[in-house]
Amino acid sequence: MNVDDWKSQIKRGTLEFCIMLLINQKSYYGYEIISELEKWPIVTATESTIYPLLRRLLKEDYLTSFWQETTEGLPPRKYYSITDKGKEYLEAMSCEWANLLNAISEIKGGL
Repeated sequence: MNVDDWKSQIKRGTLEFCIMLLINQKSYYGYEIISELEKWPIVTATESTIYPLLRRLLKEDYLTSFWQETTEGLPPRKYYSITDKGKEYLEAMSCEWANLLNAISEIKGGL
């Protein structure tokens, strides 16, 4: 395994967390999420990754969606927002993330 494979594994495990963190701040439409994630190359993802993940989060009731007309004459956009159940899930994820970072910090020591 090389470092690119390792980065791919990390990305897979954290992408859902990153999406939930974004949507907790405000409602986003799918392509907007993809564009926002491009600010951080380690979590950049394509439509073929993001949309199935959003569908699953909707199915699990962590997100809800609504359609909104655009002012530019473009087709309506499907926006995603977090549900109360999603906020609970995000809180649990945040706690586990903090635990993981603490453990890695301790293991890493002086490196």
